[in-house]
Amino acid sequence: MSQSTTARYATAAAMALALSAALSIAATPAAAQSMDKEKCFGVSLKGKNDCAAGPGTTCAGTSRIDYQGNAWSLVPKGTCDKTASPTSPTGFGQLEAFKEKKA
Repeated sequence: MSQSTTARYATAAAMALALSAALSIAATPAAAQSMDKEKCFGVSLKGKNDCAAGPGTTCAGTSRIDYQGNAWSLVPKGTCDKTASPTSPTGFGQLEAFKEKKA
């Protein structure tokens, strides 16, 4: 093998290792974050949801109304049922999607 071929392999290997390390580091906070957070339906404002905004929408930032019952946001575990939601049957966020009542 020539030196230039060896150098290319070494560079490619170093880049692959760096990319692998970066992806591992990036994945760790998400896993840790999800352990102390929970999905809370009906607490996000229009266009501010984290995901699941019902038919005709795609995901994050696509809720069409404030406190949409099928749109959720991540909140600290144990706080969902204490977070105000004027459209919820109980007046607070829910752990499951719900049909909104008039606010």
